[in-house]
Amino acid sequence: MRAGLRGLTTRGRSFLAAAVAAAISAGILGEKDLLRVAVLLGILPLLAAAYVGRSRYKLACNRSLDPHRVPVGANSRVVLRLQNLSRLPTGTLLLEDRLPYALGSRPRVVLERLGAHQASSVAYTVRADVRGRYDVGPLVVRMTDPFGLCELSRAFPSTDHLTVIPQVTPLPSVRLPGEYAGSGDSRARSVAVHGEDDAATREYRRGDDLRRVHWKSTARTGELMVRREEQPWESRATVVLDTRAYGHRGDGPTASFEWAVSAAASIAVHLRQAGYKLRLVTGSGVDVDASEAGGDGALLDHLAEVRLDQRAEVTGLVQRVRQRADGGLIIGLFGAVTVAEAELLAGLRGNGATCVGFLLDSSTWLSLPEKARAEAEHAHGAAALAMLHSGWRVVGVDHGSRLPALWPQAGRGSQGFALRAALAETVAGGVR
Repeated sequence: MRAGLRGLTTRGRSFLAAAVAAAISAGILGEKDLLRVAVLLGILPLLAAAYVGRSRYKLACNRSLDPHRVPVGANSRVVLRLQNLSRLPTGTLLLEDRLPYALGSRPRVVLERLGAHQASSVAYTVRADVRGRYDVGPLVVRMTDPFGLCELSRAFPSTDHLTVIPQVTPLPSVRLPGEYAGSGDSRARSVAVHGEDDAATREYRRGDDLRRVHWKSTARTGELMVRREEQPWESRATVVLDTRAYGHRGDGPTASFEWAVSAAASIAVHLRQAGYKLRLVTGSGVDVDASEAGGDGALLDHLAEVRLDQRAEVTGLVQRVRQRADGGLIIGLFGAVTVAEAELLAGLRGNGATCVGFLLDSSTWLSLPEKARAEAEHAHGAAALAMLHSGWRVVGVDHGSRLPALWPQAGRGSQGFALRAALAETVAGGVR
């Protein structure tokens, strides 16, 4: 009963206030009819509070998200299934699923009645324009009487998670240099047909296929020799995402960092589909191998939650990549870097790795005066030139650039950017 009285709505409290006022007026005026009205006005909210407060419904709730992982700007359908497990029918139920602000307003649904052991389902759609991992729920059920005089809330503790991943853009097929790294006994750099045997031989063992006999070695040694199977060369790639807060500009979904995150996701998925053994490294400490089945999901989940880091530095990023560097291809997505930071990136070219850098001119994400714009372009060109001198293949990125149009430059190396870099070198020489 106490819980019911605490749940009186504004209408219920107004009824009680009107009952008190009518009772006082009836006492002053001596009107018995007015007193009867006061009694009626006071009994109604009390009965409603007793009705709602003593209701002991057993409700079960099940929530499903389809899909539970969506790209930025896509919709996910949420289905709520509520079942009455008790033998008593319910009254009117008001359902409200709690959502974070980024997913929009909280949906509210009215269920008029659920009979004994009856179930009912409702659905709504959510959309997020900002990547991240969001909690959906808990579900709050508000029980009320038919007159709306009393209302009590009960919440289910369960929540579900919706992961909003970066936008993945299909990329054209491009032959990338330096992407092969070997596994097996032979470390030769020849990459013939995938899985083909090399000329290395060993002694014949019982059970070996006679078609693998190497007759020249057999004749030379006088013993039966067979060609030794080698592990095929595998394509390895490392995607490096720069998370330095001072290297990026802009706010919200249109910031330079969001462009870099979306590009990292697109490149990672593209390389995975091409058969690469992939690794993702960020300046915030993420280091993920995506060689197993379903690795795309792990990569995208980490990229959904990656954030700018005020403490991230190029030195730490280089060290993190080199901890498990094993050659192959390194593709970096960098914000604005200084010449000194660009020279530090030369440390990633160990073990014969080929490095391709997408260098963002993050100043183009801002509206700058003409003089500041010229200084920013000069600094960007000098950093690109330093990376070119250290052996990087550099692809310049400005605000409004589309990754599918830039991707072919990753195979051509520095073409398309060498001219701007050379101009920067000329300007720098003139300043000295």
